Order: sequence, then structure tokens, then C-alpha cells
Amino acid sequence: MHNTINPDELELKERVIYVNRVSKVVAGGKRFSFSALVVVGDENGHVGYGLGKAKEVPEAVRKAIEKAKKNLIRIPIINGTIPHYVVGKFCSGKVLLKPAAPGTGVIAGSTVRAVLELAGVKNVLTKSLRSTNPHNLVKATFNGLKQLRTLRDAARVRGKKPEDLLLNR
Repeated sequence: MHNTINPDELELKERVIYVNRVSKVVAGGKRFSFSALVVVGDENGHVGYGLGKAKEVPEAVRKAIEKAKKNLIRIPIINGTIPHYVVGKFCSGKVLLKPAAPGTGVIAGSTVRAVLELAGVKNVLTKSLRSTNPHNLVKATFNGLKQLRTLRDAARVRGKKPEDLLLNR
């Protein structure tokens, strides 16, 4: 997948979603390492996620941020919300994303909320179906966001004018 978004040109904010401590039993006792799941975004349509692993938490977070910057996607935002209803899926994670009227706010669980707020979505209704695993929820949310299309995009794909796709002509 080619990436045309330059993370250096954006003012990215990061949010740590989940830190996991992993232990490995060795002859001298237990060795601990950490994995960190981080989301970065500019609150203006760009968002990405990354997973970093290291012996210490700050190093794991730093690695996750670096990966997240390489993993940025652009999403369409219309009047502070998403263009249409969508369901994102990844493994057992399933997230329903629904456009909302202005003033609704981001109605979402902590994991999905972090992704949508950093993406710059102001009003949206969401429901996490099935899994509560933060890794799968983040990936399912990204799957849903990648499916979003504007009216102009849909018309171009079909070789029509945007007005031709509207039902109430």
C-alpha cells in the first residue's frame, strides 16, 4: 500500500489506548516487556494507529507512535460527521459507525472514541458489537473508516454526476 500522506506536514496528537505487560519466565525469574497500542491524528481527517513493543513503557509508546505515523489514512468528514452508515469488521471485532446530527457529540466506547476524536469527527453514533479487545476494535474502526466514500467519490467510480445519485431529484 502506498502512502501519500506526509506525517511531518501535519500537527499530530497521540493517544495511548492500551498498554500490556507481558512476562516471560526464565531461569532467573520473570522478564517483563510491554506492548503499547497508540493512535495518532490531526483532528482534521487524518488518523493512524501503531503497536510498539519494548522492555520499557516509554520506548514501546515511542515505537508505536512511529508506526502509527507510517500508517496514516485520510477520511472524509462532512459537517463534523461521517458521510454514511458503515460497519467495520476485523477478526471478532465489529464496529457500527453512524452519522449524527450536529450537537450529538461522539457517542462511543473509549477505544473507538479515541480513534474518531483524533480523526476529527465531532458527531457520530457508534456501537461496538462482539469483541471488546482494543486491538481488534481499533482495526475494525479503521476498516469502517476506510470504507467511507463521499457522494463525489461514489459518482466518479460509477461514471455519473453527483446529482444523478441523489434520490430526491
